[in-house]
Amino acid sequence: MRPTTSAVSVATATRNEFAELLESAQHSAVHLETRDVYAVGDPFFQAWKAGEPFDRSERDQVWKEILVGPVSRGVEIRRARIVSEPVSDYIRYEHSITVYANIAAGEQVRWLSRRLASDLALPGNDFWLFDGETAVFNHFTGDGEWVGTEVLVDPAVTRLCASAFDAVWDRATPHQEYRLS
Repeated sequence: MRPTTSAVSVATATRNEFAELLESAQHSAVHLETRDVYAVGDPFFQAWKAGEPFDRSERDQVWKEILVGPVSRGVEIRRARIVSEPVSDYIRYEHSITVYANIAAGEQVRWLSRRLASDLALPGNDFWLFDGETAVFNHFTGDGEWVGTEVLVDPAVTRLCASAFDAVWDRATPHQEYRLS
């Protein structure tokens, strides 16, 4: 659901509406993640943590299918993750699946140690920014469960998001070079 006005607009987006926003991107879709824990009840994370085998191929395929249109049109999709070090178990899990879940789908992924982000102005929530015009903020509970989104089309907010993402991206380490501590 892309608000059509250039003035401040607030809405929520379902997962299908999020996929529509991604599909409608013309140039860029960037995602900033700032939490050390997400969805701790996720059965894949629980299996990974217990050292049990797990098969994420169906979930990863869904993400690839969502990204195939934008990627094939040349939309640049980048994800930056700010993490505390030493990293949490969840970040270890996320790092271990990034090649299969994100990079294989066409994303570029970088990692930034939280201690290198102290002087950056960052929004208070994780976000996606589409074409520098529409910000979708993700809201989570304290233990990392996703509870919803907030869609904002506000030039001041989108400038902050773009600036924050670019600053993080410039300092961050590409996935293939980032070593967990």
